[in-house]
Amino acid sequence: MLKGDAQLDQSLEKAVESRRSAEAARKARIFNTRLRVMGLDLDALNQQIKEKKQQENKEKLQSEAFETLIKSQDEALLQQDINEKEKRQALQKDLTHYWATKQKLNTQDGGWKNGLQGAFDITIPEAKLGPASMQKFQVGLLSQMTERDLKGQMDENIRRQEREKDRGNKKNTKHRPHHMLLPQAAERVESLKEQHRREERENLAEMWHTMTSDMLTECADAGERDVGGGKPPQILPDRWKGMRPEQLRSFQREREQQCREKQRQSDAAKIEEAAWNLQQLTFSRKAEEEEIGKAEKMRELRIQLDRHNMQLTREQQAHQEYLNKKLYTNKPTKDYFHQFNTSSR
Repeated sequence: MLKGDAQLDQSLEKAVESRRSAEAARKARIFNTRLRVMGLDLDALNQQIKEKKQQENKEKLQSEAFETLIKSQDEALLQQDINEKEKRQALQKDLTHYWATKQKLNTQDGGWKNGLQGAFDITIPEAKLGPASMQKFQVGLLSQMTERDLKGQMDENIRRQEREKDRGNKKNTKHRPHHMLLPQAAERVESLKEQHRREERENLAEMWHTMTSDMLTECADAGERDVGGGKPPQILPDRWKGMRPEQLRSFQREREQQCREKQRQSDAAKIEEAAWNLQQLTFSRKAEEEEIGKAEKMRELRIQLDRHNMQLTREQQAHQEYLNKKLYTNKPTKDYFHQFNTSSR
């Protein structure tokens, strides 16, 4: 008992001491006169100002870096647009040269046939032909009308741009001498006219070659390019105009061969399926015969077992009848039973 009381007293003392130390630490933390500040805390305010300036400098550096990145990306996009424009101009120039050298207008009689071998004229009277049977078109008149319309539109665009340019530069021209602006304006107008004339020539050349060349016909010669070296001509995908008779015959042969191969595979599949069905039918018949034979054997075995049980039953009945009627004929009397257990314990 004394030992238990001593241990209890020690635990109480430890708990009281821990509470006292915690209370002393709390008072030292709250009521510490050395850390108490009267009025403004200049050190804390200066530290806050310093941290705020550092944050502002950091944000300023990030903003400058972001602006530099945006500027570099804009310059890269501008350079990319310039490169794409130059590539398009070069491609247009090459295409115009190709039209001028490779797709020339055939002005001979029957030129609309593009020199195809074996072509024949239509013998149907013209009165019975419709718009879909037209063979010749007034390309010259159409091109002249288109040229006049485009020229008028080009002049109107030039005048409109000149008016907009004059209105935009009106404020600047008020403070500059008139004789200094005339050469610049004339040079600007001349450059615009030259640019529009160049674009007009390119557009007219494109339209003319589109209407007069064999680009819209079924001539396959325009879509081939000779590679040399004994190799067959190379087909250009962007100028492919159809298939030649040799290619059509080859295509027909390959299609017939594929049809024969498919028919052969279909016949083989049918034969295989018929053989499989016959084998399945044979197996099913064999299994059915085995089931019938097994059932017949079970029936015969059951009949034999029933017969054997009936025989055993008859023998048992005969033996019981023999015991009851012949062997056990003398029944025991009371004296026979009284001779047993005569003494008591």
